Amino acid sequence: MRRKNREGGARENKHVKGGSDHARSQARSEEDLYELISRQSEPLLLILDCVQDPHNLGAILRTADGAGVTAVVTPKDKSVGVTDTVRRVSVGAADRIPFFRVTNLSRSMNKLKELGVWMVGTSDLGQGTLYETSLTGPMAIVMGAEGSGMRRLTEDNCDFLIKIPMAGKVECLNVSVATGVCLYEAVRQRTKKEE
Repeated sequence: MRRKNREGGARENKHVKGGSDHARSQARSEEDLYELISRQSEPLLLILDCVQDPHNLGAILRTADGAGVTAVVTPKDKSVGVTDTVRRVSVGAADRIPFFRVTNLSRSMNKLKELGVWMVGTSDLGQGTLYETSLTGPMAIVMGAEGSGMRRLTEDNCDFLIKIPMAGKVECLNVSVATGVCLYEAVRQRTKKEE
């Protein structure tokens, strides 16, 4: 049922205020990332290697915000940034969660490892499963791009690789769904550890 005076108009997204405010969409600097991590005892990071679909990024940011992720890191090249579509799909999470676009993802991963962050990559080549792996402590979950997965150098920079068990005929999950599964397993483990 349509409201009066709204014929053919799209419903306003009540979670996103002010349209495309360019200042809000600016990613933070790499130095800010390292400063943020150095102040956290057990950060939970999310690294996205070349996720290009704005709908996927929006859904991922919404889930990351809900899971309490410390920061989301993406490379500047071959990755979508925070656009109006991303902001809309994230229902405001894109304006709240710390978002970093780095020049060299491999170098940034190595710097984070120097700061004590473990890199857990998701891949079909993983030896263990998500549910057999400890996701507590300073941790970065690394997700690959739609279709192609992680680039070789990104995969090489992971401390270990895990896979999500798949019981059906499809080979993999959508990156936003897979991210949600991984993040909430980390949340479950971290919550259990605190009990």
